Amino acid sequence: MTTSRSSFVDLLDPSFRHIIFDEYQRRPEYYSKVFHVETSDRQSEKMSQVTSFGLFSEKPEGESISYDDPKQGYDIEAVHATYGLGFRVTEEMYHDDQFRIMKRMPMMLSISAKETVETVAWSIINSGFSGSRTFGDGKPLFAVDHPLIDAGTDKNTLASPADLSATALKQAIQDFEETKDHRGLPLRLKPDILMVPPALEWTARELLHSSYAANSDIGLSDMRVNPLRERGINLFVNPYLTDPDSWYLIDTTHHQLYFFWRKPMTFQSDTDFNTGDGLFKATMRFSRTAADWRGIYGSPGAD
Repeated sequence: MTTSRSSFVDLLDPSFRHIIFDEYQRRPEYYSKVFHVETSDRQSEKMSQVTSFGLFSEKPEGESISYDDPKQGYDIEAVHATYGLGFRVTEEMYHDDQFRIMKRMPMMLSISAKETVETVAWSIINSGFSGSRTFGDGKPLFAVDHPLIDAGTDKNTLASPADLSATALKQAIQDFEETKDHRGLPLRLKPDILMVPPALEWTARELLHSSYAANSDIGLSDMRVNPLRERGINLFVNPYLTDPDSWYLIDTTHHQLYFFWRKPMTFQSDTDFNTGDGLFKATMRFSRTAADWRGIYGSPGAD
């Protein structure tokens, strides 16, 4: 008699697929609240830059107009990586399981998948101050000396790292709104999100929503109007930020953080012919990158 997979069909429990996807969809997403999420149909995604033009020059009557040329910027490539994890259960364990532990395993696999997506996505921010991870301009994501193609540099972090306070936040907003393009022209960026780790949530809420200004950044006894409240900046508490002192400003309409799905999570199961073990796995393929540093500003804190 030929032994086939159908002999162990109860190991390939179809409910496992429902369990893993139901749990995956129930868990809240954080990365999609900031990243531009797109799908991809190739092995990688490449992005490039082209500068704007400079200022107009005065044209005297009867003379020719001046011409300008856009300039090529740096390139960025996001190479999709495959992530996967599985579990194996013996035939005997599956049949003798009195506590339905095996039924919970797909849920655990789903949690691992979701946490992997978030951890990998936000690692681009968490490593953003490290010189070991650089982008197209040879600088980390957050730097005080991003080179401009025409001349000079610009920054998206404080000259001196500082903890979150009214003074530091006001300086960061000023720097953010003075951001220039590669030709040195102002971009008119406006931060609409203050992103902080859970450890800074209450400090951030006081700074953004209190009616009165902070008194020397210590208390809220100063009766002056809080100008930060009038900015209408939204608070985003992100549990995936690994540095409890770090904080960030984001312009959601201009930042260049991208997350590419090459293949969404898929769940597969099979049976080992020799042992009867049930094999279950989930895989997914994606990448993330920062095509440019403009539109996001950060401080690692004073420590």
